[in-house]
Amino acid sequence: METLNKELSSLIEQLSNSSDFKRDLDNIKSVYPFSRYEYIISTLLAKNALSYDDYLELRDSYINRNLFLYVFEISAPRGFGDTWAFSHLLSVEPELRRPSKKTDPTYKGEYDLYLPYLTRNIKIEVKASRFVDRDKADEPLYVKALSSTAKNRFLMNFQQLKPSCCDVFLWVAVYRDCVKYWVLNSSVIRNHSDFTPQHRNESTSERTIGYKKSEIFEGQIMITNDNISTIKKYLVEGRGIRQAIIEQFES
Repeated sequence: METLNKELSSLIEQLSNSSDFKRDLDNIKSVYPFSRYEYIISTLLAKNALSYDDYLELRDSYINRNLFLYVFEISAPRGFGDTWAFSHLLSVEPELRRPSKKTDPTYKGEYDLYLPYLTRNIKIEVKASRFVDRDKADEPLYVKALSSTAKNRFLMNFQQLKPSCCDVFLWVAVYRDCVKYWVLNSSVIRNHSDFTPQHRNESTSERTIGYKKSEIFEGQIMITNDNISTIKKYLVEGRGIRQAIIEQFES
């Protein structure tokens, strides 16, 4: 939004009555679908400060910078993680499958997807997070949303990680302008220096202090500017997800 505001402010300055217009903006009331931006753009078009072709370019540029902003407006955690993320992944890599008792008679919901490979299925746990501004903790998600080029302090929280229940983790991170993927062997999570217990330890079924990494049944890893380098080598393009899953499974 900062970029769009700067672009519009520059165009407003070109108006002969820019001071009066800016004063009017301070008093304008917005009622859906009429908004402050609709008023600015329609005025710029009417005053020939913005051509129709330039408007289309402005519009397309904004959409490209905020292609996945709508995902930050999904408030329910399950709506984001279980619905959007799974649907997105299945569209990116069609060979991924949803498990069931038919494919795995012992299946009890402990992993999310699987990839058929040779004579067996690779069990995959999917975890999704949104790339947000760490210093805007009290703001709505869509305000905290960051782009892939942002220099802000950021936070991604991957929760309810259960290394003993899968072969491979598939992490999905949503930015304003793109989606990124990491594929990690379950042992990478188990041994990660920032893997901490979230709910309970494996041996005690409770969260206790003085735990060992091997005792964590369900944990979390918060990824920030300080430790994102620890997962850098596991970052993959969407078209490389299948091969990365196989390589991590065999590692």
